[in-house]
Amino acid sequence: MLSGKKILIGVTGGIAVYKMCFVVRELRRVGAEVRVVMTESAKEFITPLTLSTLSGNEVIGGTFPERGAAVVKAGTWHIDLSLWADVMLVAPATANTIAKIAHGFADNAVTTLILSLRCPLIIAPAMDSDMWANPTTQENVERLRELGVFVLPPDEGELASGLVGPGRLPEVETIVKFVENVLKKTHRNLEGKKILITAGPTYEPIDAVRFISNRSSGKMGFAIANAAVLRGADVTLVTGPVNLQTPRNVSRIDVETAEEMLKVVESHFSKQDAVIMAAAVADFTPSRPAEGKIKKEDLQGERINVELERTRDILESLGEKKDGKVLVGFALETDDEVRNAKEKLKRKNLDFIVLNNPLVEGAGFGVDTNVVSIIDKSGAVEKLPKLSKFDVANIILDRVAEILKK
Repeated sequence: MLSGKKILIGVTGGIAVYKMCFVVRELRRVGAEVRVVMTESAKEFITPLTLSTLSGNEVIGGTFPERGAAVVKAGTWHIDLSLWADVMLVAPATANTIAKIAHGFADNAVTTLILSLRCPLIIAPAMDSDMWANPTTQENVERLRELGVFVLPPDEGELASGLVGPGRLPEVETIVKFVENVLKKTHRNLEGKKILITAGPTYEPIDAVRFISNRSSGKMGFAIANAAVLRGADVTLVTGPVNLQTPRNVSRIDVETAEEMLKVVESHFSKQDAVIMAAAVADFTPSRPAEGKIKKEDLQGERINVELERTRDILESLGEKKDGKVLVGFALETDDEVRNAKEKLKRKNLDFIVLNNPLVEGAGFGVDTNVVSIIDKSGAVEKLPKLSKFDVANIILDRVAEILKK
């Protein structure tokens, strides 16, 4: 899998950087081409000459050429490398570097390159246990995950401080295997394809401050968007109100109501090769929302009646005018799951439908895993085990890619 792959390695200033000599050597041994970029702090632990010798390529050790050098070579090296690479690995990723990546700093060669990166990004954190457990570090790591960065968690064991706990950079074999697995999941078989994905809930207003909604976090739709863009697709993400970061290189459109989502999706539909409707769109909306806030003092009695009307079914509307596009729906069911999902599949003219039950452990709202079944036009049901939402996203996209080939 790694033979012929172009791998960028960003090394930062942690004691574990010595392991990267062995990682570079192993990647070269299995046939990968390796280029290395260093921070100034990393040079305090290992020399650019060492990594240049092991990689067989020049090492970028600073944003600018050295002052007073006999020969100065100018160029947009960070753009050139970002276009060259199949994947980038930052290891060891210090707490400082993780914070900079999470918040868009570009004050050294590694972080400058990352801002222009187009390929998948992997970070392998390594630091003392207390630094790893610090809430700020954990928030930054979670932010990077939401942005679509792959995180190789640190191992537990003896640390440079003499303490024992999580924070060790994993061993060479683990790092290389992780890089290989990321490349397997991000093979670019959707280049040139336009895919629209919906995510999250909708808010249906009762009055100026209250609304009807559901518990959807949007994580499944965002995972599909991230996986699709890593496969080379041109991705438009239409999302209801969520607290998630936009995956890198994804075009995001925010909406609130079912009607707004319908209008946006229909306006973009003709230009798409595939549409994946992962959003939990409200089935009902208040018929006559109040312009201001409804006050308790203005009510007659102890109850208020809110009259609801059906929202327009976005999937059904798209299914009526598919015109050769791939159309994928989701069915969240708690009773007679398969029968109800098959009815939706047929009624809405879908290519396949993804069924899940929020009552099943690992498939609830707001979690990073899902338990789904995929049902195709023939009625065949493929039950999947509990997987990360990113892995589920890639299985869905495998099916989309197969249909688009036909």
